[in-house]
Amino acid sequence: MEEQTKAIVQSSLDALMENQEFLPELQGEMRSQAFTSLSAILSTPNQIYKSFLRVPLDNGAVVRIPSFRVHHNNAMGPYKGGIRFHESVNEEEVVNLAFLMTLKNALHNVPFGGGKGGVLINPRDFSEKELNMISRKFVRYFADVIGATKDIPAPDMGSGEREMDWMMAEYKKIHPGEPYLGSFTGKSVENGGSLGRREATGKGVYFTFRYLMHDFVKENEQLLSSTSNKFAATTLAHANRPLTLAVQGFGNVGSITALEAYKCPLVDNTVVAVSDRNVTLYNENGLDIPALISFTSKNRGDLPVTDEQLSEAGVSAEIRSRDDLLTLPVDVLVLAALENQIHENNMTEIHAKIIVEGANAPTTKEADQYLSDQGVVIIPDILANAGGVIVSYFEWLQGRETQYHSEQEIYDKLVGQMQQTMDMILPQYFGDPFPLRQNCYIHSVKRLSTVLYKQGKLY
Repeated sequence: MEEQTKAIVQSSLDALMENQEFLPELQGEMRSQAFTSLSAILSTPNQIYKSFLRVPLDNGAVVRIPSFRVHHNNAMGPYKGGIRFHESVNEEEVVNLAFLMTLKNALHNVPFGGGKGGVLINPRDFSEKELNMISRKFVRYFADVIGATKDIPAPDMGSGEREMDWMMAEYKKIHPGEPYLGSFTGKSVENGGSLGRREATGKGVYFTFRYLMHDFVKENEQLLSSTSNKFAATTLAHANRPLTLAVQGFGNVGSITALEAYKCPLVDNTVVAVSDRNVTLYNENGLDIPALISFTSKNRGDLPVTDEQLSEAGVSAEIRSRDDLLTLPVDVLVLAALENQIHENNMTEIHAKIIVEGANAPTTKEADQYLSDQGVVIIPDILANAGGVIVSYFEWLQGRETQYHSEQEIYDKLVGQMQQTMDMILPQYFGDPFPLRQNCYIHSVKRLSTVLYKQGKLY
């Protein structure tokens, strides 16, 4: 991942180096030195914090749990990023996710830097009391580096508003008399959280797809039809016909994305497949997404895995292997599970011509290049799954101002900000041969580089 991070930064800087309109005051040797500095700064984190949480279990045993908090870059504002509870958590993964947060915030002009946290557990293996202790211990161990003006954690895979409520309560206990509402986002509404925060990432993921395939095409059909850009050809070919969707991952992001697709009156799309850690469910005529969400809410988040459970849910579907979803003959693939799901061993079996990344880094570099060469339109994670951090920013502001917005107001603000980003990126994407991901990276690095230069951090 470290090499991939460096490659992302360097390729973006190479494109900007040739653009003499970018930082024109830097010329000759000074320009070369400044870009060398930028490469070093953006490809490495500012700090890596690691600790082993000492946690007493219900059975009387004591365990030591590896945990991390990474500060990548804070040129744009306080560090911001989720805390992941998962058995695959490791230092390299958390560093890479913090880097992606820096780029994501810069792309969407959110005044935060990039951070990320991780705890090496499977939360299903712990009781509620034990998870409460793990959450509180995390805050105690990292109390000196988090806070409303320093580093603002949020939920991530395996954690949610319950854990953020616990963590903020511990932060308040450790820092009596200090402002605490902005120390964590993604909290419950009753505890100072924002309406719409839980659904924000999934809604944002579907909005990027809907905006591209309906709003943008409708307004720019002449532009798309007059260019030889292979991605424009793919987009136009799919914009005016019924589309089938498959959603990998049926957690908070995937289920909301699937529900938004199910309800959307603007795009003629049908969700024919969903999957989770256990199973793929497939129905070529479409799945009853509300019924599946109702079932998972009563069954620890798991989809039906037997005919009896399907009958209980009132859903008609074929039960298939979990990994079957990726290679189904569908038009659109939404990746809302883990990283590295499409890779060199399965990339040639992908049928979808449009991929939407709801998860972080679900497509490897090799697979991304291969699929892009085939004309597959990939809406990358940095663009598609920013809804969570955007609404986290709104929540942070509400906590500082102690003024709160309705769910509709939050959603309107969310789509407004994401639309602004799309309108900045998409015309360029369809006007040159770069994949959408590279266009996003260049814009992010450009904004970060400008701020770092203005702050005098390149010398």
